[in-house]
Amino acid sequence: MGGRPPACPLTRGGRNMHKVPMWKKAAGLTAAAATLAMVGAGLAVADNVSNNLDGSVDAVAETMPLNVGGPNGTTQLFVVPQNGDGKFGCNLTGSTTLVIAISSSDTSVATVSPSSVTFGSCGDAPTLTVTPQSAGSTTISATQTSNTTAGSFDLAPVAFTVNVTAPAPANTAPQISVSGVTAGATYDKGAVPAAMCEVTDAEDGNFSFLATLSAVTGTYASDGIGEQTASCSYTDAGDLTAADSVVYSIIDPSPPVISYTLTPSSPASSGWYTSDVTLAWSVTEDESPNSLVKTGCADQNITVDQFSTDYSCSANSAGGSAGPVTVSIQRDATAPVVSVTGPGDGATYLLGAVPVAGCTTTDATSGVATDATVNVTGSGVGAQTATCTGASDNAGNTTPAVSATYNVVYNFAGFFAPVDNGGVLNTAKAGSAIPVKFSLSGDQGLSIMAAGSPSSRAINCDSQLATDAIEATVTAGSSSLSYDSTAGQYVYVWKTDKAWASSCRQLTVKLIDGTSHTANFKFTK
Repeated sequence: MGGRPPACPLTRGGRNMHKVPMWKKAAGLTAAAATLAMVGAGLAVADNVSNNLDGSVDAVAETMPLNVGGPNGTTQLFVVPQNGDGKFGCNLTGSTTLVIAISSSDTSVATVSPSSVTFGSCGDAPTLTVTPQSAGSTTISATQTSNTTAGSFDLAPVAFTVNVTAPAPANTAPQISVSGVTAGATYDKGAVPAAMCEVTDAEDGNFSFLATLSAVTGTYASDGIGEQTASCSYTDAGDLTAADSVVYSIIDPSPPVISYTLTPSSPASSGWYTSDVTLAWSVTEDESPNSLVKTGCADQNITVDQFSTDYSCSANSAGGSAGPVTVSIQRDATAPVVSVTGPGDGATYLLGAVPVAGCTTTDATSGVATDATVNVTGSGVGAQTATCTGASDNAGNTTPAVSATYNVVYNFAGFFAPVDNGGVLNTAKAGSAIPVKFSLSGDQGLSIMAAGSPSSRAINCDSQLATDAIEATVTAGSSSLSYDSTAGQYVYVWKTDKAWASSCRQLTVKLIDGTSHTANFKFTK
């Protein structure tokens, strides 16, 4: 008891042991000497039958760990002579045999084979094979079924415990995929679906989380237009990793928006503006402002009249093209030009020779809508006015009244005989009645004189002036005016005053046409 096992081929823990070490041989000699000593003392010692699960031979059951579904376990049995039973050396000598039965206390946990082992010598080392069945514990033990030797054998050291455990579950690699977005798909900016990572894992379970998004790349990446990658990666508890990624495009879904503001907002009439016009363009591109390219779109400030002129604006961006948008502007802030035809403003015309008054209307831009009409105020002789009113153009501009004021006078051809005109002193006797004759181109009635006319005033008798006697006078008690239809002349009988003797006077005939006509006289006693 307590000695080392003898030399024999065996397997320890599944490893082949080809030779018994020298220490075991020495241990056998020592055990034999101990047996002889015990025999000499009167004790019988049985040979031991043991397994090689450990290096000791004792009654303490060793342990063999196995896994369900794992490899079988093995151990070898061997005999350790104890020099007992009154016999030195091994009890198995000659043709003697020892047969033992091998069994498992719970075959549902593990089975053992062979179920029977025969020893023919102490050098035999039969192998036991243990097959795991299910998780649990069982005891492998031996019982003697036949012994043809004269000695005895201790089978307790054969026993050992088999512990079978379920193996750690196999780790299945996870699966992962990107959902929400599709590879190669195109999405409008601002409407890209949320990219998710969908994980399927037999051990960790199924779940999802947000995908990692790359920066947008492309010409207009600064506007968020271009390609983007949604990436997913997951490492499970068993340190297995799965990854997936999807590349898609983000586009600008709409072209630029063009608008404009006109001030005034609408024309005055017939599409014509009658004041300064400002045109301000507005071009917006919310999705991809850095891609915006405008053509035209220049603001305008129109301050002079013009025919219809087109102004346009067009734009392109990553979202497409817009326009051209065209605005037509025609401006006419100038009223028609109106002038009075016929008599000229400030002119003087003889009665009967006044030009016919009329109006001309012109407009350089929108054109004349209504011609001006003339109205003449005054008649006969004196100041008259021709007024043109009512002119308008197609833009709605109207022209204020335009007038020409002129003077109509009698056709006074001068004084007729006996009165001389000009710088001549007509001599006559003071107190005489002098017929002053003149023509007004026909009978104009007797209301031809201005108030207070004719009149006279004293003048110096200029000796340098020529004199001419009044050839004829008339008899009259007072001054008077008459018309001689036969001669076609007016006759003003000027009754002079005797007190004017030896003096000179100037006679002034002022007509209602505003003209004044004079003749100079020298009176004698």
